[in-house]
Amino acid sequence: MSSSQSFIMTLRYPIVYFLLITAVCLGETPEDPSVLSVERVFKKKDFKQETWGPARWLENGSGYTTLEPSPTVGDAKDIVQYSPESGQREVLVPASVLIPVGETKPLETQDYAWSADLKKLLIFTKTKRVWRQQTRGDYWVLDRGSGSLKKLGGNVAPSTLMFASFAPDGRRVAYVRENNLYVQSLESFRITALTRDGSASRINGTADWVYEEEFGLRKGYRWSPDGLSIAYWQFDTTGVPTYSLINNTDKLYPEVSTYSYPKVGETNSSVRVGIVKVSGGRTRWFKPNSDARNHYIPEMEWAPDSKSVTFQHLNRLQNTNQVIRGDARSGVSRPVFQDRDDAWVDVVDAWHWLETGKRFLWLSERDGWNHLYSVDAETGHVTLLTPGTFDVIRMVGLGPDLVGATRRWVYFIASPDNPTQRYLYRATIDGQGGVERVSPKDQPGTHAYDLSKDGRWAFHTHSRFGQPPIVDLVSLPDHRSIRKVAENLELTKRVADLKPCPGELFRVDIGEGVHLDAWCLKPPQFDPAKRYPLLLYVYGEPAGSTVVDAWGSENYLWHRLMAQQGYVVMSIDNRGTATPRGRAWRKSIYRQIGVLASADQAAALRQILLDRPYIDPARVGIWGWSGGGSMSLNAIFRYPDLYRTAMAIAFVSDQRLYDTIYQERYMGLPKDNAEGFKAGSPITHAHQLKGNLLLIYGTGDDNCHFQNCERLANELIKHGRPFSQVLYPNRTHSISEGENTRPHLYQTLQRYTEEMLPR
Repeated sequence: MSSSQSFIMTLRYPIVYFLLITAVCLGETPEDPSVLSVERVFKKKDFKQETWGPARWLENGSGYTTLEPSPTVGDAKDIVQYSPESGQREVLVPASVLIPVGETKPLETQDYAWSADLKKLLIFTKTKRVWRQQTRGDYWVLDRGSGSLKKLGGNVAPSTLMFASFAPDGRRVAYVRENNLYVQSLESFRITALTRDGSASRINGTADWVYEEEFGLRKGYRWSPDGLSIAYWQFDTTGVPTYSLINNTDKLYPEVSTYSYPKVGETNSSVRVGIVKVSGGRTRWFKPNSDARNHYIPEMEWAPDSKSVTFQHLNRLQNTNQVIRGDARSGVSRPVFQDRDDAWVDVVDAWHWLETGKRFLWLSERDGWNHLYSVDAETGHVTLLTPGTFDVIRMVGLGPDLVGATRRWVYFIASPDNPTQRYLYRATIDGQGGVERVSPKDQPGTHAYDLSKDGRWAFHTHSRFGQPPIVDLVSLPDHRSIRKVAENLELTKRVADLKPCPGELFRVDIGEGVHLDAWCLKPPQFDPAKRYPLLLYVYGEPAGSTVVDAWGSENYLWHRLMAQQGYVVMSIDNRGTATPRGRAWRKSIYRQIGVLASADQAAALRQILLDRPYIDPARVGIWGWSGGGSMSLNAIFRYPDLYRTAMAIAFVSDQRLYDTIYQERYMGLPKDNAEGFKAGSPITHAHQLKGNLLLIYGTGDDNCHFQNCERLANELIKHGRPFSQVLYPNRTHSISEGENTRPHLYQTLQRYTEEMLPR
C-alpha cells in the first residue's frame, strides 16, 4: 500500500487512525507486564492474592486443619491436619468420604466445623447470600468413626438452614430455619423445635437487618457450656418502618421486596434475650429494662459454669454500656459493670473469661485511651492492664506463661509510635507486669494474628503499603517463624514488575497542633518541576480509616494505575476516623459528622498545595464510597473553590435517611440535634456546586438507599447544577453483582477522571 493510500484509509476510518496513534504514543501493548489496567486488576485478576484454608485451630491444642486439593477426586478438597511444630501432615477427611449416597461428586465444602473430640465434622455447602454474607445453605454431618454422612434439617427445602453449630459434647447440633431455632440429635436425628413463633416479623436465633449491619450480629444464639440450654436473641420488627427495593429488570413487571429498616429517630425492633432447654419447653426471658425498643443488646455470652448469661446492654444514645448478669434459673438480672462516655461507647466484641468466670476482659476509653481492663464479675472492680498513652486496637487472645502452666497473658494489637501501623503486644492479666511488644522490631508495617486455642501458636500476616502480605505460622511468645503458609510469590513478582510509582506515608500539619496522616503515590519518572493533577481518595467516617501501612489489594492497584496514568494520588485520615490516636481524636466529630471531617480534609489540601507546588490547584479531584461518597460530596459542595471534580459512590446525602444504630451513635437523636443533622448532610450544601460531579449508585442497595441519590439529584436539578449519573440496576452496596460490574465501574471512574482532570 502506498503512503497516499494509507493516508486516505485513516481519513475513512478515523477510529482505526485513533487506535494507531494511541498505540504509537503509548509505545506499549495491554499485555505489557509493567502497565496496570482495569482489565488486568478486576477482570483477569492478574493480581489475585494467594488463598489457603479456611484453617481451624483444634480445641485440644494438637494443631490445625485446613482444606487442600484432593489428589484423587477431581476439583474436590481434603481436610488435612498439621502439627504446628513438626509440620507432620495427616489427611483426616478425604474428599472421597464426602460423597452423599446416590451422588457421584463430593460436597463442595464452603465452610466446616469440628466437634470438640474431632469425631464429627459439620460441612456447610450450597450456600446463599443473606444481605452481605453467605449464611444460608445446607449442613451435613460426617461421623468419622462410622463413615456416615447425613444431611441435617430433615425433609426441608434446599439451602434453608443457618448458623448450625455443635453442642459442647458433640451429640447435638443447633441451627436456625425460617426464623425459628432447632436442635437435632446426632444419634436419633430427631429434631426438636425450640421456638415456634418465628415469622417475617418475629426473628429467633438470628438478627434483624440493622443489628447485622451495625453490630455484626448474625448467629443469634449461644450453647451453654454444659450443653443443656441455649440462650438466644429474639427480635420483633412489628412497627418498624419498612423500605422497598424495586427490581425492574428480571421480570416483565417490577418485583418489589420489602424489609424492616429503622431510619434515624424511627422505631427499632423490640429485642430480648432468653434461655430455653435443649429438650424444649418455655423460654425464660430476661428483662433488663421496661423499654425493649430503645435499648440494644449487641453481645451475649454464658458464664463458664452455665449458671448465668452475661450480656452487654446499650441505651439508645449508645453512651452507656451496662454489663448485665442474668440468672439462668430464675431469670433475675442485675448490672455488674458500667462503661460510660459523653459521646459514645463501643461494643466489646472479643469476650474473654478469666479465673473460670470470676473476671472478664474489657476494652474502654475511660482514661482517654483505649485500654484493656480486668473486671471482677461480681463487684465490677476494674484493674488496668495496659497503662500508657497509647490505644489498644483490639484483643487477640490469651496465652500461657513461659512454662505453659497457667494462662496469664493477654495478647493485643497496638501501635504506640505510629498510628498507621499495627503490632502484637502482650500484658499480664494480673496487671502487675509491663507491656511487651511481640512483633519483630525489624518488620515495620501491619501485623495480624489468629491465635491457637492454647495461645502457643498463631497464623501471622504481615504486609506494608504497596507490599503484598506473607502468612506464616509462628510460635509465641518468641515469634519464631515455623513455616510459610501463603507467600504470595507470584503476586509480589507481578507488583515488582510494574512501572515504579514512588510512594510515601507522611503527615500534614493543618495548624493548632493537628497533624493528619496521609499517603501519596506519584507518577513514574516523576518530575517536581511539572504540574500534575491530584486525585484524592477519602473515607473520613468513624467506622474506618484509609491511611494504613498495609497492602491495599485492588484499591491500591487501581490508585497505582491512576498514578501510572499521570496522576498524583493521595488519601488523608481526618480527625474522627478509626485510628489509634486517642479518644479525643476519634470523638472530636461527635454530633458533627461531615462538618469537622470535611473541614480537616480541606485544610489538609490547602497545606499540601502550599507544600507541593508540583500539584495543579486547578485540577484537584476527590472520590469515595459509602461514607467516603458522602465525604466527597461534602468536600465539593462545602469547598467548591478547592475541588474541581468529585465522584461519589453509594453515599448518604441526607443523614436522616440512614439507620438508627450507626447515625445516632455519632450524631445523637435528630430531635436533639436537628442543626447538626442538617449541617453535616451534603444535600444541604448542594446548591454551592461549581465543579464536575459524578454520582454512582446501585439501585438495589439495602444499606444506603437509592433514595439518597434521587433526593440529591432533585436538589441539584432544583438549583440548576449539572451533574452526571451512572446507575447499576439491582446492585447492592458493594456494586459487585452481575457480569463485568466491577470492571465497568472502575473504567467509568477512570474515564471520568481523565475527562474532567486532564493530564
